[in-house]
Amino acid sequence: MYRPQTKPKLGQHFLTSDDAAARIVDALGDISQSTVLEIGPGRGILTSLLARRVRRLIAVELDRVLAAQLRLKFGLEQHVEIIEADILAIDFDSLFGPKPGLGRPGIDIKPDPVRVVGNLPYYITSDILLRLFEYAKYFESLVIMVQREVADRIAAEPGKRDYGLLSATAQLYARVEKLFTLPPGAFSPPPKVHSTVLRLTMAPRQDELGVAGDGFVDFLRLSFAQKRKTLWNNLKVKFDERDLKRALADAKVKPTVRAETLSLEESAAVYRALRSRP
Repeated sequence: MYRPQTKPKLGQHFLTSDDAAARIVDALGDISQSTVLEIGPGRGILTSLLARRVRRLIAVELDRVLAAQLRLKFGLEQHVEIIEADILAIDFDSLFGPKPGLGRPGIDIKPDPVRVVGNLPYYITSDILLRLFEYAKYFESLVIMVQREVADRIAAEPGKRDYGLLSATAQLYARVEKLFTLPPGAFSPPPKVHSTVLRLTMAPRQDELGVAGDGFVDFLRLSFAQKRKTLWNNLKVKFDERDLKRALADAKVKPTVRAETLSLEESAAVYRALRSRP
């Protein structure tokens, strides 16, 4: 007789609460005409609900056994695709970008926005989010379940103890809402921590802040590289000290502050001032 695994593989704790699953899927809104990307479907509690509501569902599962079980379960559902892969290795351009032969030359076809849902493994939550932000042009919203402490970091405001690179990057790309928190008993096996469901509505601010391009995220990484160090000490690793002194003065930011005290607007002002230096 087959018995489901109770040992968490690959950092997974499987959601078992039907009520919580329904609330998570409801948080996606009307998905009847949408494409949904599910990250880490596991045993398929969300997948089953999504398959009944969505126009197209792509579920990415790393565990070979779980992926095979999901393919058997949803094999007759033509609108459901199970991909056995590492979400960090998925080529989103190939998956969601314009397909060759579609449309006419010189005419850009805007891809349908994708909604994302998933119970993210605790140990790679940040990596997954940063990967999704890198391809933000494809995504409309993310409804994700993460460790409560990680959710606090993502939603933290500048100046708060939890504010850091993940907070700044998430809020650069999206509006962040905390929806609800689940106890360990909602999962099997139960984790040692509570989990919080967040909704991130994509609303990139690069153009508004005057920091379009890839460089600003790299600048944020440098700013937060050593959290106990001042902004000056983190930035002087890369920038000439005279240019840095002038840029901070232009942005009206004191060299002695730490990155977590700066709003995105202030960080962007420093970045623009540095970028304007010859």
